[in-house]
Amino acid sequence: MPKHLVIYNPIAGRGRSRAKWPLVENALKESGLDFGLAITERPRMAVDLAKEAAQNYKAVIGVGGDGTIHEIANGLLQASNESPTIPLGVIPLGSGDDFAKDLSGQNSVGAKPPTIEEAIQKIVAGRTKPLDVGRIIGDKPSNTQESQPLYFINGMDVGFGALTMANFAKVPQFFKGLSAYLAAVTMTLIHQPKLNLIIQLDEGTPFEKQSVMMAVTNGRCIGSSFWVCPKALVDDGLLDIMIGDAVGRLKILSLIPKFLNGTHVTSPEVKMYQARRIAIKSKEPLIVETDGELSFLGARRLKIEVLPKRLAVFV
Repeated sequence: MPKHLVIYNPIAGRGRSRAKWPLVENALKESGLDFGLAITERPRMAVDLAKEAAQNYKAVIGVGGDGTIHEIANGLLQASNESPTIPLGVIPLGSGDDFAKDLSGQNSVGAKPPTIEEAIQKIVAGRTKPLDVGRIIGDKPSNTQESQPLYFINGMDVGFGALTMANFAKVPQFFKGLSAYLAAVTMTLIHQPKLNLIIQLDEGTPFEKQSVMMAVTNGRCIGSSFWVCPKALVDDGLLDIMIGDAVGRLKILSLIPKFLNGTHVTSPEVKMYQARRIAIKSKEPLIVETDGELSFLGARRLKIEVLPKRLAVFV
């Protein structure tokens, strides 16, 4: 039995993963890693593969985007019953690769995910670090979200970001990377959301908030280039929270460049928090995005908490 299982998603990154796979496969072989290969063919297949791999392999390597790594992490955490997992290696080939940006060693806004070569070098070196994960329970899970709790490695959001991700699937395939996300943002502006939320942070007093978007993150960046929580750390035992006021289209357009460089945190329309536990109640049904996946459709209640240092990752 090989020591590592490579879980490869050929449809990640709007074709990028399939195009780059020959380079990845050759580089893995040349590195001397002892690995087996599993190719995903359906949604959530990576969850099942990772859950089984935890019983038979020393480590799992994910080749794909944030959604692929999200599924693998969920499988590993299910297998470990939320105890520390076997190591996970990340070879980022998605559209955004936001989680991988926190594995690059670059601490500044605008950090890039590791290259194929850099990612494989980290795996070969064998150095691991335990990272936090978010845990979420909500009502109205989507058809592709069959089990709860659900874990996220990078972040979750409701409102503008979640609707943008829903619109992302409608963007023509020739749009790639940031241009695809900006096209989805444009679509969302036409029917922008307005949320009526009741929010509780840790043991604090619940408060009501009208908002256009709320994000709870472990990492710093979502949607390819939007540094929603630029000071977040993936191993500090805290989740970072961004809540945007219920502003109009013109104000949203003026804030987008600030989200791209992380300077929105000083804007009066944006509030930043940290917490270990977050409870959200909504008067309207919510679409919930987690790590680029639409995990809840029509949720009105969400309970979120951080699980410190649960996911071992090659760094």
